[in-house]
Amino acid sequence: MIHVIATITTHPGRRADLLTEFTKILEPVRAEDGCIEYGTAVDAKTDIAAQIPFRPDVVTVVEKWESLDHLKAHLDAPHMHTFRGRVKNIVTETSLSILESA
Repeated sequence: MIHVIATITTHPGRRADLLTEFTKILEPVRAEDGCIEYGTAVDAKTDIAAQIPFRPDVVTVVEKWESLDHLKAHLDAPHMHTFRGRVKNIVTETSLSILESA
């Protein structure tokens, strides 16, 4: 199984716009072959000392895929190309942490 943590930074104040666009792709992504889990999350404000500083313009996507090939197919899916085109003026940076079960 492949775990993915995608960290997406938006232009200041545009996080809600990105989340709106994500609602349009959740169903098709979750229907993809090999998708186990796919969802968005945002930083919680807590008083836990070890937590990284609050990031108001970040969306984190938590994903699980059956295999690396399934993840690669997801990244090349037509709805993902469309999504990236719709958010290109909202997003400033994207990073992926791709992990395998230990």
